[in-house]
Amino acid sequence: MIPNHDIFTISNQKQFEKIALKVFRFQHENNKVYREFCDLLNVEKGAVKSIEQIPFLPIQFFKSHDVVSSTDAIQQTFTSSGTTGMITSKHLVTDVSLYEESYGNAFSEFYGNIEDYAVLALLPSYLEREGSSLIYMVNDLIERSNNPNSGFYLHNYAELTTQLTELDASGQNVLLIGVTYALLDVVETQQFELKNTIIMETGGMKGKRKEMIREELHQILCDGFGVNSIHSEYGMTELLSQAYSLGNGIFECPNWMSIMIRDTEDALTYVDTGKTGGINVIDLANINSCSFIATQDLGKKYSNNSFEVLGRFDNSDIRGCNLMVL
Repeated sequence: MIPNHDIFTISNQKQFEKIALKVFRFQHENNKVYREFCDLLNVEKGAVKSIEQIPFLPIQFFKSHDVVSSTDAIQQTFTSSGTTGMITSKHLVTDVSLYEESYGNAFSEFYGNIEDYAVLALLPSYLEREGSSLIYMVNDLIERSNNPNSGFYLHNYAELTTQLTELDASGQNVLLIGVTYALLDVVETQQFELKNTIIMETGGMKGKRKEMIREELHQILCDGFGVNSIHSEYGMTELLSQAYSLGNGIFECPNWMSIMIRDTEDALTYVDTGKTGGINVIDLANINSCSFIATQDLGKKYSNNSFEVLGRFDNSDIRGCNLMVL
């Protein structure tokens, strides 16, 4: 088996596919839930010779099962948000240093040295509960920035506005990472003309506002903050890696993460580049849980391996796959 942290040295697609197949075999042997799912699909470990043949575990299994490929003690349990009484996902993490290395390396790849930024976090719905992997990541980035002005904001928009305006005017590079509805709240109370700030939305209205199409949302935020583009982060409780969009809603993955687009009517086949389908994620940082996840997001992939997220499946089950429950 490959040493866990070697995944962060991947430099090309051939190397990625070779390691992904090794991870598949490891998880087939060591993850009872994943192996039973593969058995239901009549997929034998030795028959899988390409990443297209690897089964992708429906993301709902993180709600109903303990998805782990390691016998090590659980260091961290990340949980998804949800309304009262709703069953939430749980990601049992046996080596949190893999998560830290994953988001640290990805941030450096897309944005450079974290110490060049003051990190302001506006994540109220995440802060108000325990177990958020996003809060864990952002808190660590705040600490790594070594900037006394970095920090979290809850509902104190006036204080955030003052801090943001002063930092930006001073020439300080600022990263404002916020949940979508809270960023909209801010620009409804204040108009900005920011020159040195990146606005990154983490998606989701969390039931606070009506959902909006990305183009409309980003235009409102661009106008409100006085910036040319809105950045986005694509991550979730069940993943230990994130993809980033530096504008226009087009995401790119770090080298140890990739997405594939499955047919919405047949979950075991893939659609051509540029066509809409369900997003399957390979996240090799998930080596101790499951690296092959069928999400409930709809999207399309482009020839340069970038991708777009277009929404979510209408129903709670993923169509074309009747093997949702073991």
